[in-house]
Amino acid sequence: MSSKRFKKLPTNTKTLKSDVIEKLLPVVKKNCTAKFDESIDLSFQINNKQKKSEINLRTVINMPGGTGKKVKIAVICEEAKSKVAKDAGCDIVGSDDLIEKIKGGDLNFEKLICTPSMMIKLSKLGKILGPKGLMPNPKLGTVTDDIKKAVMDSKSGQVEIRNDKDGNIGVNLGKKSFSDENLIKNYNVILETLDKEKSNVTVKGDLIKKAFITSTMGVSYKLKLSKNI
Repeated sequence: MSSKRFKKLPTNTKTLKSDVIEKLLPVVKKNCTAKFDESIDLSFQINNKQKKSEINLRTVINMPGGTGKKVKIAVICEEAKSKVAKDAGCDIVGSDDLIEKIKGGDLNFEKLICTPSMMIKLSKLGKILGPKGLMPNPKLGTVTDDIKKAVMDSKSGQVEIRNDKDGNIGVNLGKKSFSDENLIKNYNVILETLDKEKSNVTVKGDLIKKAFITSTMGVSYKLKLSKNI
């Protein structure tokens, strides 16, 4: 059953014509009537059904306007680097002891960073970390000797772009409290990244079929992209 708050929101918004983000942001923010600072979210549907194979996108973006989210980060590294990890702001740090905790099912973190030399041991836990999207990956900058940079990037507003098996990509753009300027900065970086990723896959026509914008407790609107991707 819908709440009184939700019943006051616009209906059938998906039947409206798509519009540019500059016009839709004020509308979406107006619909943020919950008692907390709602997230502004994007949803992309990619042209995933190709004759040769499905498209798999996975990369990270450093959002210039931030995300407003606090991410709990764990680092697995040699003892000599543990102080660097702590000073950079990681929440959990360890080596063999942390690997054993993970093996026992302790996944009290949202992102895991690992040094290359420790990955040999950690790679054996793929069945535990893989399904939850927590396995460190060199392409995503989470397997690295530069622990300081990896932790600081993750803390400062880094998001992952990854499509699911149905070809959907969900990305957090920021918070209602963010200025439109910062939200649009994040949006432009997302589009630039998707445009670059398009060159790494084989796709006929546009990569993105449909795009939508919404808020945590709001309704969805069709988004007209500012460039063909």
